[in-house]
Amino acid sequence: MNDHTKIMLLGSHDGDADPLPERLSDLLESQFNVISRKQAVRYGITESAIRHRLRPGGAWQKILPGVYSVETGTVTSAQRHMAALLHAGKNAVITGPVAVRYHHRNCAGGNDVEVLVPAECRVKGLGYVRIRRTERMPDDVRAIRSIRYAPLVRAAADATRAMLKPEDARTLLSEVLHKGGGCTVAELTAELDAGPSAGSGLLRAALVEVSSGVRSEGEHDLKTCITRSVLPEPMYNPRLFLPDGTFLAIPDAWWPGAGVAAEVDSLEHHILVKDHEATVARRNRMEAAGIRVLQFLPKDIKPGWPVHLQDLKAAIEHGMERAPLPVIAVPASVTDVQTFLRTKLSDRNSALAKAS
Repeated sequence: MNDHTKIMLLGSHDGDADPLPERLSDLLESQFNVISRKQAVRYGITESAIRHRLRPGGAWQKILPGVYSVETGTVTSAQRHMAALLHAGKNAVITGPVAVRYHHRNCAGGNDVEVLVPAECRVKGLGYVRIRRTERMPDDVRAIRSIRYAPLVRAAADATRAMLKPEDARTLLSEVLHKGGGCTVAELTAELDAGPSAGSGLLRAALVEVSSGVRSEGEHDLKTCITRSVLPEPMYNPRLFLPDGTFLAIPDAWWPGAGVAAEVDSLEHHILVKDHEATVARRNRMEAAGIRVLQFLPKDIKPGWPVHLQDLKAAIEHGMERAPLPVIAVPASVTDVQTFLRTKLSDRNSALAKAS
């Protein structure tokens, strides 16, 4: 914070109001220039001085009752979050969609701020602030200055419990589990078991599907149709490698014995030329390795299933008649891919040595 900014924060531009105490500058910087009425009084600012600054055209503006920005202009997201915590009280922590986005994950839901408070806390939700009382206040909180966010596993679980659409839950958990720096199935399962029962059904169902490799609504439809059919159960979203460790692709469904892959070819992922080019390159790599690739449009999976079923059945039967492809499939649930690959390659080499 430069000297000019400090002067502005201290209120020297505020007409006949007394300037703010200089010792407030550190607090305001930590709180994104947001202050509660209780804090202001504690720092010696009188009620009349507060009212003067909140008058039309004054230097302050109200964000929530009893919580103010010491700046004019548009209130930022950070200031809304800070104000929510000041309203909720000591030890409050932001969770839900807002906290998920802090961890750089996409999450369905509005911009209301869900705040965890101790179970004995009697504060009520107000405006955009939603209060969640809990006996399990998170320990491993993350912070930007004085804004405290729940860890990703807690934030994601709380957000999922409040969701209504299974596809939103699957999308969120897929990002949490499969995007770098996320959390594990075991961590989410532990959070599921320790948390409240309300909303746990959707969280549990989404966790089962995503941990098995199902990540999108189109993939969910494909899995449902396959499960209800006479087709053998495939692997979902495995990572495929050649014996030399070369990565091939992550098909939506994979029948290892037949060397057949099924892909949900969603147009929404091909808006950019580079996305389409990546899809073509992925298919080319699989076909060059001898894999038979069948692609389906999401909107056509259910209505066109009788035809798709026959195509898949014929491809799988044909694939089973040939020698198995030298492709290593790493299940979607495996986190240590390199160790898994080394073990599989060692087993394969031992089998080849015995055969010779």
